[in-house]
Amino acid sequence: MTFFQGSRGGQPTPPAEQNRVGPRSPRTALAPERVPAPKRRSQRARHPIVMIGNAILTFIVLIAIAVGAAIVIGKQRLEAPGPLGEDKLVNIPRGAGVRDIADLLVKEGVIDQPWTFVGAVVVRKARDDLKSGEYMFPKHATLGDVIATLLDGKVVQHALTVPEGLTSEQVVHRLLEADMLSGNIREIPREGSLLPETYKVVRGTAREQVIQRMHQAQRRVVQEVWERRMADLPLRTPDQLVALASIIEKETGRPEERTRVAAVFVNRLKQRMRLQSDPTIIYGLVGGKGTLGRPILKSEIEQPTPYNTYVIDGLPPGPIANPGRAALEAAANPARTKELYFVADGAGGHLFAETLDQHQRNVAKLRSIERSQRENDTDVDAPPETAATPSTPRSAPAPRRRSSEQSGGRSTR
Repeated sequence: MTFFQGSRGGQPTPPAEQNRVGPRSPRTALAPERVPAPKRRSQRARHPIVMIGNAILTFIVLIAIAVGAAIVIGKQRLEAPGPLGEDKLVNIPRGAGVRDIADLLVKEGVIDQPWTFVGAVVVRKARDDLKSGEYMFPKHATLGDVIATLLDGKVVQHALTVPEGLTSEQVVHRLLEADMLSGNIREIPREGSLLPETYKVVRGTAREQVIQRMHQAQRRVVQEVWERRMADLPLRTPDQLVALASIIEKETGRPEERTRVAAVFVNRLKQRMRLQSDPTIIYGLVGGKGTLGRPILKSEIEQPTPYNTYVIDGLPPGPIANPGRAALEAAANPARTKELYFVADGAGGHLFAETLDQHQRNVAKLRSIERSQRENDTDVDAPPETAATPSTPRSAPAPRRRSSEQSGGRSTR
């Protein structure tokens, strides 16, 4: 126990006695106790500059708290699932401002608050970076995803397919019917100058731009194929290659037959035999319209036109359609055969022959199949008497003959 020095002759004073209050008179006990006055603030603390500094510091702290809260809330808003119940295709028009885009997105149900979108775009300093176009917003897309999509320009790519074997006039007609394209086409391109292919386009792409892409693709492919052509090919120019490929394209749609069909025509060219291809008759009659709409008449077989290979020697003066890459490859590298004839087999393919006797037997098979089909199908009328019937060519044995429609039933001349 600790003791303190007291007044009793140097004797230590217990703590209890130290805290003991001495006796006071009644008057003294009733008097109020004096409380010490509070310490006065220093003159420095009351200085105006200090007070202003404290106010500024307080304001900064409040602003920091508000900004922090805004960041937290904004982050939650950016990452929260959006109101879209399913994937939605939305077209953002060219020239639309940030508020216009926000209102459109609200109208389409992509976002629920326009000002949240506007605020997020302004904070990112991206008001001028939002891109127009057609966008696919996924189900429950977040606000952050929506803004990122518009900033990156992730527009929808449409597949525009141009089939092989169409004429340039038919290609133009197909492009004019494609509602995702814009603008007009000044003129029908030269026959055979367009490459049939599937092209990726965005909504609003100019039709002339698509034509130019098809031109460029065709020149590139033709040059590649021409450089890899067979050494003894009886063709002098890439234009002749395209002309031959267009005939092959119209003669068969089966990939496995292209090189054999090409071989028949190449063998005939080498032997100076007329090609005698039905599609060249049709093109000579209707040009770029592409189809005759009926069987070829017997009188039309010998009707002189610049394209009728029953009348002219060698290749026609130009292509009769726009061939695809596969037909160009077949024309440049035909199969190594001695075949000079082919005829429809009644099942969508063809029968090939090296000699006229074998070819005539194949024709007889086709005729038997056709008779059976007519007997089994009583709803089909007999062909008119004015239609062409099988005949023997005057100058050279003819290859397989076919109907006026490439994709329809086939016949033999």
